Amino acid sequence: MADVPEKQIKRLRALIQEAETNLAAANELLISLVGDDERVTPIQTEDVSGKVIEGVFDGQNMVGSDGKTYPVPANYASKSKLVQGDILKLTIAEDGAFMYKQIGPVPRKQVVGTLKLEKGHYFVDVAGKDFRVLLASVTYFKAKPGDQVSVNVPEDDMAVEWAAIEAAL
Repeated sequence: MADVPEKQIKRLRALIQEAETNLAAANELLISLVGDDERVTPIQTEDVSGKVIEGVFDGQNMVGSDGKTYPVPANYASKSKLVQGDILKLTIAEDGAFMYKQIGPVPRKQVVGTLKLEKGHYFVDVAGKDFRVLLASVTYFKAKPGDQVSVNVPEDDMAVEWAAIEAAL
């Protein structure tokens, strides 16, 4: 092992980390398409008839007014820059399709922090406070651990766990 140049070892570690990130992104995309149980296909379209549930976005899912947790597709949450505390409306169509719509955004503020990866989860360190961020956002912005990113957090509540990436700087 002593004969292997340190540069090659660093490159190999970087390739492994990139492969793990790509695998996690593929898994998250699959879950957003077919759901955890492969029976629910989350999509976003115009309003259609069906069961309507309102709830609060918790950073990853919607906690409905009925007390149940509903999976929010990571690509929708990322693209819409949903912030923990936002109010969502879920329409469950007659064919079982899930359609989300943001109906009550919480007041936000933008802060800048450093992206980091710990135990397979991405965080943004903002002045010593870690906020989790969605893998879909990290991959969309092609951000890497150590990068500076701008994130949205609720204006009033820095006690939240999640932030939404606004941009990689």
